[in-house]
Amino acid sequence: MEVRAPREVALPAQGFAHLRRSLRDEVGQLAAVHGLHAAGYAVGEDLYGAFVRTLDTTPSQVPEEVLWERLGRFFQQRGWGVLGHRAVHPGVGVLESADWAESDRDTEGQPSCAFSAGLLSSFLTQLAGGPVAVLEVGCATRGDDRCVFAFGSETAIHELYGHLLEGAGLDDALARL
Repeated sequence: MEVRAPREVALPAQGFAHLRRSLRDEVGQLAAVHGLHAAGYAVGEDLYGAFVRTLDTTPSQVPEEVLWERLGRFFQQRGWGVLGHRAVHPGVGVLESADWAESDRDTEGQPSCAFSAGLLSSFLTQLAGGPVAVLEVGCATRGDDRCVFAFGSETAIHELYGHLLEGAGLDDALARL
C-alpha cells in the first residue's frame, strides 16, 4: 500500500483571527485557547512529516545551525512568516517572527498564537524525540514587535512561565532558571 503525504491547502492568514474570535465567542477564551492548542498539536505531526520529506537525510544528521535555517525556510515557504531561532539559555530556546501568520497585529492586547504554540510543540517534540513544551512569550497581536515562542522541557517552560506570571521580563525570567 502506498503511503501518501497529507494534502495541504492554502488559506488567508486572517483565517486564524476569524477562527480564534469565533471560538472565543462560542466557547469562551480559555476553552478556545485549549482547543486551538490541541488542534495545532495534531497538525504539527503532519507538518513535521512534510518537513522531513524536504531533507535529504534524517534531521539528526543535519548540523544544528543548518537545521534551524532549513526549518525557518520551511515555515516561510508555507506562508507562516520568517521564523528565526536563538539559543537564550542552556535549557530554553526561542523561535521568533516579526510577521507570523497567526498573529493579528496589535488587535487584542493578549497573546493569540495558541494554534502555533501547539503546532510548534508537536513539531519540536518529534524533532527532539521527546517532550518539548512551547510557551508564547511575545505576540504581535498583543502589541509586541514580534511573536516569540520559548521552548524546552516541560519543567523549564513551567518554571519560566511562573517567573513571567510574577512580572519578570523574559531576560530576567531566563536568568532565574
